[in-house]
Amino acid sequence: MKIGFNEGCNRFCKDHSVLEDLNLCEKYGVDYIDIQSECLDREIAAGKYTIDDLAAWFADPAHKLRMLSYNALIFFNMKETQEEKDAVMAELDKIIEICDKLNCKMIVVVPSMDIKRKATLDEIREDAVAVLREMVKKTEPHGIKLSIEFIGAPTMTINRFEDAYRIVQEVGSPYVGITLDQYHFHGMASSFEALEKADGKKIFVWHLNGTENMPCGAAYNTDEVRLWPEEPGDCLDHKRFADALKNIGFEGDVCTMEVFRPAYYELTNEENIKTAAERTRAHVEKYW
Repeated sequence: MKIGFNEGCNRFCKDHSVLEDLNLCEKYGVDYIDIQSECLDREIAAGKYTIDDLAAWFADPAHKLRMLSYNALIFFNMKETQEEKDAVMAELDKIIEICDKLNCKMIVVVPSMDIKRKATLDEIREDAVAVLREMVKKTEPHGIKLSIEFIGAPTMTINRFEDAYRIVQEVGSPYVGITLDQYHFHGMASSFEALEKADGKKIFVWHLNGTENMPCGAAYNTDEVRLWPEEPGDCLDHKRFADALKNIGFEGDVCTMEVFRPAYYELTNEENIKTAAERTRAHVEKYW
């Protein structure tokens, strides 16, 4: 099992830089990185580097770190107007171009939130299936997969594992799967029974984290309560997550740390990445 780092961990650390993250991840033995779109957009606009600078880094044979995913194309579904739908596809075209330059073969797609109409689960599923089928027509020729990250919050249109999994099943493409984030799984009480019966080949990304024991769906149960796994106060059953993924044949072969805790943003970039790498490696050695 390889280890990965998601820039959610350090995106607000002082003087954050994706280019620096690449070097630090390699320094601490990380195999893969999830590059956050908000970091890219913010830092490219500030002139810290260009996409071509990042592409040159990845193209250098001296570097072993690889990009696991572009994280993320957000709010892809339940658009009301053709203009909104066209904007999603235009954003996808832009991301594909970036992924081709960075040799990235995965785009995480995040469902919409706070929609205005009272859509049923059936309506949301039908819409997501239709949109993803159109999206995969664009990504498949580039060998790029789409990974739905269900978000464990009540205002999200896809907020449980079992709902995301049914969408993936109905799309029926080997290029469409799920990002399993442990915090989001817990956040809206997704079903372990559903996970334990799933096809592991349909789970593309595994996000590791812990969380404080907050009520499911509470307004204050936000990303800020995430923890390094098995920190004091962490309530997640890490063994059950790992055992489930092993038993269903998870083939992603990467365990990627993703936390968003404000206290961790007080660390330096190097301290943050070093800690994340150590905690991820210890978790894999213990449970995998």
